[in-house]
Amino acid sequence: MSMNVQSLSSGWSFKDRESSDWLPVTAVPSVVQQDLIANNKLDDPYIGFKELDARWVNEKSWIYRTVFEKPETPAGSVIVLVFDGLDTFAKVRLDGQVILESDNMFLGYRVDVTQVLAADGEHTLEVEFDCALLKARELRSKDPGHKWVGFNGDPARMAVRKAQYHWGWDWGPVLMTAGIWRAVRLEVYSARISNLWPQTRLAADYQTAEVTALVEVESFVDADHTVQFTLSLKGNEIASQDIPVSGKTTQVTFRVNNPELWWPHGYGEQTLYEVSASLLSNGVKADHDSKKFGIRTAEIVQQPDKHGKSFFFRINGRDIFCGGSCWIPADSLLPAVSAERYRKWIQLMVAGRQVMIRVWGGGIYEDDAFYEACDELGVLVWQDFMFGCGNYPTWPEMLESVRQETTYNLRRMRHHPSIVLYAGNNEDYQVAESEGLTYNYEDKDPASWLKTDFPARYIYEKLLPEVVAEHSPDTFYHPGSPWGDGKISSDKTVGDMHQWNVWHGTQEKYQIFDTLGGRFNSEFGMEAFPHISTIDYFVERSEDKFPQSHVIDFHNKADGHERRLATYLVENLRTATDLETYIYLTQVVQAETMMFGYRGWRRQWGDERHCGGALLWQLNDCWPTISWAIVDYFLKPKPAYYAVKRVLNPIAVAVRREHHDWSVAHAQPPKTSQYEVWIASNQFEAVQGKVELRFISVNTGDEIRAPIVRDNITIAPNGTTDIIDGVIDHIAEPEPHVLAVRLWVDNQIVARDVDWPQPFKYLNLSDRQLHIQRRSEQKDEVLVISARKPVKCIVFEEQDGVQLGDNAIDIVPGDEQTIQLNGRRAEPLRYRYLGQEFYETVE
Repeated sequence: MSMNVQSLSSGWSFKDRESSDWLPVTAVPSVVQQDLIANNKLDDPYIGFKELDARWVNEKSWIYRTVFEKPETPAGSVIVLVFDGLDTFAKVRLDGQVILESDNMFLGYRVDVTQVLAADGEHTLEVEFDCALLKARELRSKDPGHKWVGFNGDPARMAVRKAQYHWGWDWGPVLMTAGIWRAVRLEVYSARISNLWPQTRLAADYQTAEVTALVEVESFVDADHTVQFTLSLKGNEIASQDIPVSGKTTQVTFRVNNPELWWPHGYGEQTLYEVSASLLSNGVKADHDSKKFGIRTAEIVQQPDKHGKSFFFRINGRDIFCGGSCWIPADSLLPAVSAERYRKWIQLMVAGRQVMIRVWGGGIYEDDAFYEACDELGVLVWQDFMFGCGNYPTWPEMLESVRQETTYNLRRMRHHPSIVLYAGNNEDYQVAESEGLTYNYEDKDPASWLKTDFPARYIYEKLLPEVVAEHSPDTFYHPGSPWGDGKISSDKTVGDMHQWNVWHGTQEKYQIFDTLGGRFNSEFGMEAFPHISTIDYFVERSEDKFPQSHVIDFHNKADGHERRLATYLVENLRTATDLETYIYLTQVVQAETMMFGYRGWRRQWGDERHCGGALLWQLNDCWPTISWAIVDYFLKPKPAYYAVKRVLNPIAVAVRREHHDWSVAHAQPPKTSQYEVWIASNQFEAVQGKVELRFISVNTGDEIRAPIVRDNITIAPNGTTDIIDGVIDHIAEPEPHVLAVRLWVDNQIVARDVDWPQPFKYLNLSDRQLHIQRRSEQKDEVLVISARKPVKCIVFEEQDGVQLGDNAIDIVPGDEQTIQLNGRRAEPLRYRYLGQEFYETVE
């Protein structure tokens, strides 16, 4: 017989454990906050101060119940109850009998319930969720000798294997969810495929590959089992073979000639092969499974060089500069994230030319739909294990739970070609550093680590690498992020680093961001407000719509955000108090910060891979908020998204003049400034190009000196090419003026950059004389923009259903630019630029 699967998504009700009133559940997966909102027992906690009104939910225990009919069960079959995820302390009863107790949100469970369901008819399933908040505090109190230290949230969170951001973070609310957060079902079968694992071996010359498919079989009958393996590409069968099963596993190896490789987007195709396996019991089909996978190699190159020790990714023998972002869970109420929403996030990354996403260690091992989207669209995944910003305990039961959790998730994720690195934790070594915990890198005795005040080292340097070696041996393991050979986390010469001395720490000027980086910059960021429509969503009263209102401050969870935002605004821009202008100014600062960081670090890629990549903090939000995200909760990009997109152009040109710190110089202008022009390319072949550098007065729009043109430039492949350097004489060529550079390849402008005098607050940008025309091209709308004087950061307002090809651009005289709008807009298009008091509308 074939496996029979019965979903248990409907027919549920729930209640507070102390209540007698059962309420209906629309469907599971769900968490209790969603179900309370659906029953009008809770307001949307994302609006106003209603997060506080939802805090009572955090301290309750909840029971979910459903009644179902026993499925038809042929002789020799078993009935297995499957939970893909329970959040978090769950006691499962079937007809009053306890069949499962869970304490790990990251685990799936399978329970044989054949005997409990012996009788035909209706059966009652109940899942009781104990309060994770109180349970964590109880567990913490049992180990007072452990040093419960960390960044963000209640330190007791470290006692529980639950998404750590649920305790609140510096970008998210305190929403302690509970519920059946992933699918639940009954499976009836006599034999099944319990795991299908495609593994690849690519020859050094990339001309052949071996694909090995390993199947694990679970059987409850005495039968002859055979597995029919099929390998296919784009729906066409390449090879097949029938293999008898002996024992619990069987495997087959197929040879593939001239394999089509899987590449990150922008470097090649995202070719996915598919292996399928049909399990036959005495010739009758019992089960079927299939997995899509890619044929590729992935290395992290760590070699001594003049900068220390490299850290960069090499895919299919090609060095890849990994420009991208860090990812937090896309919602505080996780079942709200659909497969379609996951895909939209990854599509935004691809449109923004980002090739790597880092799944941060305080969230979750993501949904299958997330990794599938990364596979199909070509985004590399840096996957943290779920430990974040803390000193975790290592009780024996905790270590066993972590081992099971890691095994379960690796078996689920390991076939995805997008996943190229596993990291042991997020910033736990930094916590040890800041708190003075014991860490002696030279001590190689794991048993001794457990006796120190930093016992979690055992998890990151013993337990996790062992499990990875067993279950995903071809994927690189990195003990933590940041981490580099046991050196301090701020070491710039080795490993990856989190650079927070812009915004946090010493609050350096963002103009020098590139001087602050290391070998791989896996976190850095700058806050910005989201768009006014997002502010309108969570600010209910019009009288609260000003930048420093109580409710707006409440939605910014970052420590000291008032001072930090004010510092970067007042240093660089003319400040404002009306909300829309203030929003725009914060977005300008964020865009400039990201540009200065990415642009300089990408240049360093060409200097013996000095910088291997940059992953900004953060791509997304988990609720409508003010944060470091470059795209807000409603998937609306901020200007920084476009600034990063331009810097990550396949071939990007850059111009930069020497930075003078005005605050140190007491606003005295320099007499001279050096400037330089370079090109960064990710192309694997050299190309020819032409560069033009112009010097244009900010005040008049006139050129203050003759342009510099370089024809027939050879642009170095997969690196950087220095083009022009010189000195600006500020007496002969008085400021303010911009340096505007354009790059032509094959007689087409492929990249631009504009360097502005700093700081912007000293410039008068109120009289810009901008001209915008609209024209239609098939279904799309195109904006044609020109100006009589240089314009800084013209931003067109984001609208639902409309994708802007570019935004937040600079315009200089004599260089008309176009922006394509994909989708039909329902409202007039508003825009503004730096120095403009109010939004204007495109006629």
